[in-house]
Amino acid sequence: MTGTITAANAVFTLSVSGVFNVAQQLQQFAADDVFDTEAIEPAEVMMGVDGHLSAGFVFVATKQSITLQADSPSNLIFEAWQQAQKTARDIFFAQGGVILNSVGRAYTMNRGVLTSYPSLPDAKKVLQPRKYGITWESISPAAI
Repeated sequence: MTGTITAANAVFTLSVSGVFNVAQQLQQFAADDVFDTEAIEPAEVMMGVDGHLSAGFVFVATKQSITLQADSPSNLIFEAWQQAQKTARDIFFAQGGVILNSVGRAYTMNRGVLTSYPSLPDAKKVLQPRKYGITWESISPAAI
């Protein structure tokens, strides 16, 4: 580990079955918004009328946002993915990997679905970053 928590040395790879069978490294993330995941709620809880709490484990999907600069060559990956789905009128699942060198962790993402897609960058004084959404079946952590 480097002793810092920089995101500058993070590596994010993505493959999409039937579109990009070989993992592609995403490049040119937005400066202040690289990627994020929503918190999951892996338990269902219920309070009985007698005050007894019951709970159970449930599987949940994880939503992730990935933000790329408007001129990132990786926008083409998401455009090709969306276009392939539109043409086939079907879903193409992705696999992903994130390496966070600064904290010595790696994450494997399985069976991702493109669930949010900006058709083009917003145009202001300069073209704005594009934020994509992927919903993953599972994300598994590991030490590196």
